[in-house]
Amino acid sequence: MTLPANSLIETARTLMAPGKGLLAMDESLGTCNRRFAPLGIAQTEENRRRYRELLVTTPQLGQYISGAILFEETLFQHSADGTPFVDILKAAGIVTGIKVDAGAQPLAGFAGERITEGLDGLRERLQRYAAQGARFAKWRAVIAIGDGIPSRTAIEANAQGLARYAALCQEAGLVPIVEPEVLMDGDHSLARCQAVTGEVLDEVFTQLHRHAVLLEGMLLKPNMVVPGQGGVPASVEEVAQATVQTLRRKVPAAVGGIAFLSGGQSSPLATAHLNAMHQGLALPWPLTFSYGRALQDDALRTWGGDDANRTQAQQALLRRAQCNGAAALGQYSEALEAV
Repeated sequence: MTLPANSLIETARTLMAPGKGLLAMDESLGTCNRRFAPLGIAQTEENRRRYRELLVTTPQLGQYISGAILFEETLFQHSADGTPFVDILKAAGIVTGIKVDAGAQPLAGFAGERITEGLDGLRERLQRYAAQGARFAKWRAVIAIGDGIPSRTAIEANAQGLARYAALCQEAGLVPIVEPEVLMDGDHSLARCQAVTGEVLDEVFTQLHRHAVLLEGMLLKPNMVVPGQGGVPASVEEVAQATVQTLRRKVPAAVGGIAFLSGGQSSPLATAHLNAMHQGLALPWPLTFSYGRALQDDALRTWGGDDANRTQAQQALLRRAQCNGAAALGQYSEALEAV
């Protein structure tokens, strides 16, 4: 095995450390601004920097967070005293990652479906990100469920994009996080989500094999198997069972680990689902969290753009990280919410 492969595997293991998960703070400029607007926070670069400084400087965050996924703007930002965010994270024992896709656009000829862009120039960008201190990357593909969709074309095109990205990441010495998200939008059933998620994962791993991606040196960031937001609700146990069953059927045991996205679930529900997945059979890979809103929402609302609320906001973030760290070990209980 080559030294680069060893390095990739070691980084993947660090990110999947027991009782820890990933903080997804890679919101695009538009998404971050949209979250600021309802709270009356001015949508400026400086306010985005202030908010992200609040996140990365949270005391003791490294106890529960192994890696932080940044947006490109954030990767090159500094704290108010001039310390690069990358250095702050490193000092806390948190590995720096970077979102590298350019977002999802309409898939020509296929109404209601999208394709993720950003492969052009990716090799050069990855080299620049690695030089800045990034050790892993993330690429998100989105698959919608609806009447007659997803099409095979959308599934195959997005899976191929994920595989090409992953191969380029490993070439650059970065661990790729492969994120095929089957969206919660719609009124589909739990069974329909399970069938589509399984089909998507089948194609993703077919393409990863074709592109010679080292499975031990990558992480999977899938959706949980949940009914659509307008569908018949499922219990925590039903979601956990369907999700684990799908992953056991479709994800090779060699994969370095699985870190779930929250996909619009409430913070406590995303935590409860993750915890329930650890109550059954032994799994061939570690399961943890890679949450954005499900980690940040309480902190953002508490901060509200006012640094007088900074300490309370950081405590809110740490509480959510602690709850999810416990869930990644199967040790979460609602009593932790009040700690």
